[in-house]
Amino acid sequence: MTRSRPLRVLLVDDNLTDRLLAEEAFALIDQPCTLVTVDSGEAAMKLLTHPETVLPDVLLLDVNMPGMNGFELLVKLKDHPRLLFLPVVMLTTSAIPKDVSRAYILHASAYMLKSPSFQTSLEQIERFIEFWTQARLTTWPEMIPK
Repeated sequence: MTRSRPLRVLLVDDNLTDRLLAEEAFALIDQPCTLVTVDSGEAAMKLLTHPETVLPDVLLLDVNMPGMNGFELLVKLKDHPRLLFLPVVMLTTSAIPKDVSRAYILHASAYMLKSPSFQTSLEQIERFIEFWTQARLTTWPEMIPK
């Protein structure tokens, strides 16, 4: 794999408006990137554990979701041998220090606050894509044991 392939991102967020805004923002960014969205932790686990699924380079994860919340999904990901090394960025409106600490204790790769402004969100997503395009492993996900 070369760095020229599009960055693969999975967004897990129960809020339809947030998912649609993310899809629009990712489409406006002038960088090679594919975005897949799901609406729950359960849907994310089902997708990520399906044998035919090509793993994303990075997962954007909302904290506050009904059913399985972001922290519960993060624990499941880090307990799963195939998903253990999947980079997870918490993307949330929660700036509560306890939530930030918990995310890092559970081995999140980063913690990003959702911006209330669409323009600022665009800039944030552009920086996110630039960073993860450079930071990803060129052997991902082939390096993961089957």
